[in-house]
Amino acid sequence: MRFTKMQGAGNDFILIENLDGSIEAGEYPRLAARLCSRRLSIGADGLMVLERARCGGDVRMAFFNSDGSVGEMCGNGARCISRYALEHGFGRGGEVRIETTAGLVTGRCVSKRMYTVRLNDPTVIDLHREAEVDGTRYDCAYLELGSPGIPHCVVLMEDWREVPEGELRELCRALRWDRSFPKGANVTVCRVDGENSVDARTFERGVEDFTLACGTGCGSTVTALALRGLVTGINTKITMPGGTLYVTVDTRGGGARDIMLTGPTNIVAEGTVLDEEL
Repeated sequence: MRFTKMQGAGNDFILIENLDGSIEAGEYPRLAARLCSRRLSIGADGLMVLERARCGGDVRMAFFNSDGSVGEMCGNGARCISRYALEHGFGRGGEVRIETTAGLVTGRCVSKRMYTVRLNDPTVIDLHREAEVDGTRYDCAYLELGSPGIPHCVVLMEDWREVPEGELRELCRALRWDRSFPKGANVTVCRVDGENSVDARTFERGVEDFTLACGTGCGSTVTALALRGLVTGINTKITMPGGTLYVTVDTRGGGARDIMLTGPTNIVAEGTVLDEEL
């Protein structure tokens, strides 16, 4: 089985093709959990399977988190698979339409390694949803992108960089499972650190830890902050541990649509899976 390893701003993925349907879809969770296991196999934040389109797109992306659970969509993954698809003859005019569990997203080539993807529009926006951890109440923004929605909790925390990493991880883990978020949630802590600039970190469900970047987390964070009037939402810079991404969102009328995520892609390796445990 051939694979490609890609990463976007430090969010890394294993990509395999299943255009002929030779791999049973029921095997995807097992493949993801094994192949994404760091040290034991190739290692990654998630597995992307490129399939033939079913609903009018150019390709279909099946996405699985590193624990084998289904991911509705992945923003940085979509940017990476956009590059792969366009370089392998899918799409046209520098654009590719990708079918995902959460709905159709469109990827566009900006330059050889820079790609933009239009994320799923929010189907839920709650700018003030309270969650409580160890007696402390947190004013969170809660958004779901697409349908079924990708759940995101955004916490404005100006001092998050001063919080010891283990303590911050436990806080984010507690918020990720908080009953205020019935589907669970990806949790992003953030601060506005300059004019139209955000510094952030995301604890991702399915990975169950911090990742170096989260594309839908960036989109949700900038959307929440723009709706609160803290950033413009126009080419807003968002810095994550793995790199810098840019988000533009249309918030006219008090809603949010057309969330555009732009950032780098990197083809790390191509090869053949020889993992004997599979």
